[in-house]
Amino acid sequence: MRILYPAKITYSKKDKSYLVEFPDLEGCLTEGSTIEEALKNAREALTGYLSSLFERGFKIPESSRRKDRNFYMIEPESEVATPIMLRKIRDGLKMNQMEAAKKLGISYQAYQRLENPNKCNPTIKTLERVAKVFQKQLLVEFV
Repeated sequence: MRILYPAKITYSKKDKSYLVEFPDLEGCLTEGSTIEEALKNAREALTGYLSSLFERGFKIPESSRRKDRNFYMIEPESEVATPIMLRKIRDGLKMNQMEAAKKLGISYQAYQRLENPNKCNPTIKTLERVAKVFQKQLLVEFV
């Protein structure tokens, strides 16, 4: 499972830059002078936006899938993607954080940190245990 959000990237001749908009995330915008810079900035903007929603206790919006020519699927940084992914999987299993902690054999507070973008820094071993409890397979991808 990957956390991906569509970003619409359009070139503005007037501003001589690429505007990035996330249709699923109201107010999440950025730009770049090249398409490469726009994509890099898109990832940073997405990461900051989702982290901010999480910190304020807001629900993380579901992402849509777009295949239009000007849309790019953007993944947030792993420090935000991992906690969101864990929460989505746990919610899908209809399990609360206390139950997840108990199944993992860790404290409730330790599990809470796994789902917090500001405190999540799990080891591979921890992620393997989480995957086993959540009946998922852990895949590490280098891109």
